Amino acid sequence: MKNGQAQRPSTANPKLSSLFNLVCFFLFFGSGLAIGLTVSFYLQDFSFNIPLKQFSIPTPITNKTEKSSRIGLKEYLKPPSVVHDMTDEELLWRASMVPGVGEFPFKRVPKIAFLFLTRGPLPLAPLWEMFFRGHEGLYSIYVHSHPSFNGTVPQSSVFYGRRIPSEEVEWGNFSMVEAERRLLANALLDISNQRFLLLSESCIPLFNFSTIYSYLIAATKSFIEAYDLPGPVGRARFDPRMKPLITLSQWRKGSQWFEMDRRLAVDVISDRKYFPAFRECCEASCYADEHYLPTLVSIKFWRRNSNRSLTWVDWSNGGAHPAGFWRRDVTVEFLQSLRNESHCRYNGNNTNVCFLFARKFLPVALDRLLRIAPKLMKFNSSM
Repeated sequence: MKNGQAQRPSTANPKLSSLFNLVCFFLFFGSGLAIGLTVSFYLQDFSFNIPLKQFSIPTPITNKTEKSSRIGLKEYLKPPSVVHDMTDEELLWRASMVPGVGEFPFKRVPKIAFLFLTRGPLPLAPLWEMFFRGHEGLYSIYVHSHPSFNGTVPQSSVFYGRRIPSEEVEWGNFSMVEAERRLLANALLDISNQRFLLLSESCIPLFNFSTIYSYLIAATKSFIEAYDLPGPVGRARFDPRMKPLITLSQWRKGSQWFEMDRRLAVDVISDRKYFPAFRECCEASCYADEHYLPTLVSIKFWRRNSNRSLTWVDWSNGGAHPAGFWRRDVTVEFLQSLRNESHCRYNGNNTNVCFLFARKFLPVALDRLLRIAPKLMKFNSSM
């Protein structure tokens, strides 16, 4: 029967079958290769606007690339711009931050911050230009002038672009203390500033930069004058409302022109205990700028203070203002006497170099200062 017939075994040659399959494979591969080459030839100039970047695989960064592009602390250590829009509250908060680790993980060159509290222009600027010349990187300058002052200085001047955001300051008013703290806070934003010195537009240096820099950087204490003074311009200015926080026996008077190290500067701008008491009680004839720092430092930080000012001032004539010096007053003998005819203590030793600066020199004295001072003080010298 048809259905019952047995199937015949295949008589095809296995070798011929394998050869046939191999020929088919090469024909298929060759055709694909020819088609691929043809397509790539016609599409070689065709641009696909596919955002391939999002599909790209990140390339591992080699050690060489890491080393050359490393930022590290560069941005943090870069001296900040003195122009900003921070409020005083924000500024003081930012400036009060202190690293918890004492050692610096980089080579730090300490700088001196020169804080100029002025009404307007700096008439003795040419003398200061000579003083600073050649010592870039060892100092910072900050100028607090009246906010309405619109004077300009040349771009080549060391004072160019150094005015900080300021507020109006009235002589003898508590706004003087606020301005001093504002200057300190702005200077503290630069981590390299180590010593902080308050000056006025009528101040002059008595030594060259190298001498003053060495004197301040090596000093183990700050320089804030503080003393007890009976009478109407001392104890009589004390307001009993300050008790019990401050007592009459703790009340001190001293020169406004201070110099302090970084640690004390942070303590001063961080004060939230004595500052409000002075702001509330030390008004009008109290002259807070002559009492706030001397009293604060005497109560809390007296061990770290040398209890003297580095700025010489002549109060011998009495009155509310010190003596001013005109052109005729500027002589070699006079300046020399200010430089080393005093006696004081420095780092535990006796010395006759007690004043590094002096005031109150009037603008008309500038020409004689420019002729005498550079030779006497050896500006641009390391000695």
